[in-house]
Amino acid sequence: MLADTLLGEFAPETLPSASLLRFPDGADFRIEIPSVEGPRVLAAVVDEASRRGVTVNRVSQGSGAMLQTESELREMSRIASDVGLEISLFIGPREEWGVSAMSRGPEGAALNGSVRGMRQLRYAVEDSLRAIECGIRGLLIADLGLLQVLNQAREKNQVPKDVVFKVSVMKAPSNPAALKLLATLGSDTVNLPTDLTLAELAEMRAASTLPIDLYVEAPDSLGGVVRGNEIADLVTVSSPLYVKFGLRNSRGLYPSGLHIENDAIAIAREKVRRAEISLEWLKRSGKTLVQSKPGAPGLGIPKP
Repeated sequence: MLADTLLGEFAPETLPSASLLRFPDGADFRIEIPSVEGPRVLAAVVDEASRRGVTVNRVSQGSGAMLQTESELREMSRIASDVGLEISLFIGPREEWGVSAMSRGPEGAALNGSVRGMRQLRYAVEDSLRAIECGIRGLLIADLGLLQVLNQAREKNQVPKDVVFKVSVMKAPSNPAALKLLATLGSDTVNLPTDLTLAELAEMRAASTLPIDLYVEAPDSLGGVVRGNEIADLVTVSSPLYVKFGLRNSRGLYPSGLHIENDAIAIAREKVRRAEISLEWLKRSGKTLVQSKPGAPGLGIPKP
């Protein structure tokens, strides 16, 4: 960067070694827009991305497939399929929305994304099958038992082989051993904590070949980090990387619906704008890093 010429009297920053791993298409990174809560929000993301010349490879959703009608699920599948992007839908029932008192206590938040008992596990599996029937090929999972059950079903061809299992940031591994464990349970891509340093990211990358998901901007509820300007270093160290754009200083959206849809649309459009800014920083870095094109192999493109 040009800044280096002004800092010549100082020793250069020492960065961890570059990752040698890539996505199946040879790309270094992909862009993900999270919290895309329904077909109209998805349409807004596609429109904003087209207007700004930003390629969005994946969108994810946090309210749960169970809070979309089947017609909405099919519409999301159609929109995403037409432009070659993956939709990853959160699988519905979770402790924080059930009868669990502990999950709502100040020290019980670790249970929030878990499914409780056979009742919620049964409904979570059914929610997965319902979404798949509507064309969805990306499932966002925050319960280790559910992940294992679905992976075993995929191995037996009870779930299509092309369904992608993405581990939620609610179950983010904080160390390399935990990341390796998630790989053994069948995860295809894993969210890491939002605040890992470059050195910690390098440790994670050294432990696993799984694609990593990382918020380069996170909502306040996940720490509020804003480091889209660092995209070149983040990708260099941890590729293959899904670069995620949350949004600090914005309202919570879960569970979403028509009552806050306009807010969800405005927030989603701003996330695409943040992605455009980050890509400008990438260009300014001088590094040659490649983004996947629409429809790239390994993406859970819907089949409407």
